[in-house]
Formats: sequence, C-alpha cells, structure tokens
Amino acid sequence: MKAILINENKNLVWSEVCDPEIAEDEVLVKIYAAALNRADLLQRHGKYPSPEGCPEWMGLEIAGVVERVGDKVTRWNVGDRVCALLGGGGYAQYVSVKEDMLMPVPKGLSLVEAAALPEAYATSYLNLFIEGHLEKGQTAFIPAGASGLASVAIPMAKAFGARVITSVLTEEIAEKIKNLGADVIINSEKENTEDILAEEERRGTPVNVSMDCLSGETLGKSLPYMARGGYWIVISTLAGIETKVMLRPLLTKGLHLVGSMLRNRTPKFKAYILSELVKNVWPKIEDGTIKPSIYKVLPITEAEAAHAILERGENVGKVVLSVCDE
Repeated sequence: MKAILINENKNLVWSEVCDPEIAEDEVLVKIYAAALNRADLLQRHGKYPSPEGCPEWMGLEIAGVVERVGDKVTRWNVGDRVCALLGGGGYAQYVSVKEDMLMPVPKGLSLVEAAALPEAYATSYLNLFIEGHLEKGQTAFIPAGASGLASVAIPMAKAFGARVITSVLTEEIAEKIKNLGADVIINSEKENTEDILAEEERRGTPVNVSMDCLSGETLGKSLPYMARGGYWIVISTLAGIETKVMLRPLLTKGLHLVGSMLRNRTPKFKAYILSELVKNVWPKIEDGTIKPSIYKVLPITEAEAAHAILERGENVGKVVLSVCDE
C-alpha cells in the first residue's frame, strides 16, 4: 500500500510501505479520507512522534470501510462505514485499528465529513464536558475561533445549551466564523481578552469553562474573571509556554487550572470518550443540530498544500485529505 512519509528535507512523499497486519481484536480499514490536525505539523518536524506500536506516518482521524476483521472482533463486519481515532497512521490507504477505537459514521454524513469527527470531537467533548463539567446555561470560552478545533467545539457547546465566547485575530476572521454561533467574538486586533471577560463577569455571565489552545500571557490575565469553581483547561500553548497566575483568585474562587491531552490517555479511557460521543453527540449530528465544518478537501498526493493551509492559519473548519472516492 501507499502512505505519506516525511523525507530528509521534511517534504511529504506518497510512498510504498508494508501492508498493515491485524491482531485478533483489530479491524483493517480501507481509508477513504483523513483529516488534518495541528499535531500533524508538529510530528512532521519531529516534535510529536507516533506512540509506540503505531505507524510512523501522520494521521489521527480517518473514515473508511471495514475490509477485514480479527478473529475476536464482535462489533464490526466487513463493509461497515466507520470513522476512527488513531495514534497515527491515517495518511495512508489502509490502517489497522482496535475495534473500540472505531465509531459508526453518523447517518447522512459522507466519509469525508466523518473523517473530520474523531480527533476534534473527542478532544472537544473531553475538555468541555469531562474535564470542564460544562452544563446547560453556563458560559464557555473557546479561543482561536477560526481553528479546526473551535469549529467543532463552538457548535458542540451551543448544541448542549451553553453560551460561548471566542476570540479571533481580525475583524475579517470574525465575519467568517459568525456561522459557528458564538455569542461573543473578541477581536484581538482591537480588544483585550481579559477586558472582555472582566466585563462579562460584571454582567453576571462569567466564564465557567475555558478550552484554551493558546495559553500564554492572556491565560494569567483572564483567569481572575472566571466564575466561582470554574475550569480553565489548557490543551496547547500556541501563544506561549509561560504566564503569570494571580493565586488569590485561584484560592478564593476555588478555580481549577487543568492540563489536558487526549493523546496520552489510556486506550480504555479513549474508548470511553468515543462511546460517549456516539451516545450523546452522534444524535445531534444526525438531526442537523451539529454540522461538521469542512474548509477544504484535497487529494492525499497534495498533503504538502494541505499542511500549508494550516501553517498559514487560513482555514475556518477542517482540512481533509481524500484518499479514494466513495
């Protein structure tokens, strides 16, 4: 089969590799589409290697059709349309997957749309509802509103009855993401996040949960304006690895500053998250309450161009690689 390998110049090359084998509790999936994540960019530059036992090539979420099942697999049959959360190996024609890392494709979705679900939806659900304990009527702050992850997290939080605040770099981007449904869009070009969150607290709508991929200085400046008992979940540090935290508000308000990564969770816990998605989120996708946001679809042989879109930060929604046609 073929997969995207990284050569000595960090270029992406569609190359011949060995066919995957499956264990007795695994399923072989023919990949139709694979979605991109920022972790792929890090892996390309040697900063985010695949976990032990996973293929060396990139790809954390895919959709396709079951080609073969292991002897002890009970949940899936040949021909089933599935999407999967992977430790790596999605930029390829085939992948072997543990049966509990697979989910059915929601009714009405194409395989391209389904490829954009597993990683982004699992990350959003984990950090908003499991780590953040977000409830109906509460306020969520989800910065970087134009990111592929925010394009999932904002509509998900809204679908479960939350009020959502997000932030973007320019007014032009703010216009592009209005369809996501955020109640407040902070334009960082002319507004300070901490000032807006302070005003929200004065109005009686403080942030209960933040799913923060930026962090940096803004985290420490904003934390004091959270609701009592609030959860600030750090999922990445794209805006900086250092901040100054005022401990008095942390103490008096009983705030929670939490670091969270999906990738280092146990297989058992990841399987639990996926089962929660199918139970709680898939029905909202199937009835149209939540809609996957796809920015662009490119053939897998144009993975370089797809990565460039993420590098430039131009996408509003997910970028997907098409491996073969449905």
